[in-house]
Amino acid sequence: MMDVARLAGVSHQTVSRVLNEHPNVSEPTRLKVRAAIAELGYRPNRTARALVTGTSKVIGVVAPNTALYGPASMLTAFEQAAQDSGFAVNVGSVRSLNERSIADAVERHLDQRVAGLVVIAPVASAGPALARLPDDIPLVTIDGDPERASTLVTVDQVAGARAATEHLLAAGHSTVWHISGPADWFDAAGRVRGWEDALRAAGAEQPPLLTGDWSAESGYRNGKLLARLPEVTAVFTANDHIALGLLRALSEHGRRVPEEISIVGFDDVPQAAYYTPPLTTVRPDFDAVATAGVELLLAQIESGTADLAARRTIAPTLVTRDSVAPPPPR
Repeated sequence: MMDVARLAGVSHQTVSRVLNEHPNVSEPTRLKVRAAIAELGYRPNRTARALVTGTSKVIGVVAPNTALYGPASMLTAFEQAAQDSGFAVNVGSVRSLNERSIADAVERHLDQRVAGLVVIAPVASAGPALARLPDDIPLVTIDGDPERASTLVTVDQVAGARAATEHLLAAGHSTVWHISGPADWFDAAGRVRGWEDALRAAGAEQPPLLTGDWSAESGYRNGKLLARLPEVTAVFTANDHIALGLLRALSEHGRRVPEEISIVGFDDVPQAAYYTPPLTTVRPDFDAVATAGVELLLAQIESGTADLAARRTIAPTLVTRDSVAPPPPR
């Protein structure tokens, strides 16, 4: 900072004001300081700044180390939303969302004096760790336990699954089968509930629940069973990867989509529009979830208190393509 001040011909206090976007700096001086910063390649030491001012412009994020589209997209969206609000993001990836892993990641973040924490916690195993987090650190949980008292932002999984099931019923199908995600995921549980609600409201028979693990392989495995059942005409899958495996299994058994079986997925992965046929699916608004999460976290940071009743539930959108049609005539 002293080098920047010397090159710009100003005091180091003026450099500090420019870095902190203080309004009491003339525009010519601001431009001169910015030019010196660029010439020297200066970057503020955020840790040092936090130690001096007692504040930080860094948010710590604890996220599962996974290539799954939902959690990965959520993390990307959150990084952008934080950046738009003037905060950097420090990500602590954990292989397993259990108590020890989350506690270790949180401890690393706290050692770096982050301003607040975001935990992407879509599985039940994260609960004990979240219950043990310090009360004095601003915290927002993304896709966490809806029954737990915490500041929470989540996609409305129930509404999305209900919309997917209702769309298939509206096409004329008498019932809808479902291949779910893992039982310990809150997302999967919400999608099962939405599917059940839609069938119940329509007075439709509820078929046996089939369980997947988010993978195309689990869709393929369950698809080989469904392909042999002539009464199956509509399937809602808990994500688009499961739908991809299902499409492969149905094709191998000569079951045409959508002429014989209609399919709706969930997530709207970038490849969904290029499946054969293009997949009707439910699109979560990850950007809206991330923006809401940052807003709630900044509110805690600014007020110094946590509002455990603060909840934001973001509605997803049904994206219709070519994988749904009326059932074949009997």
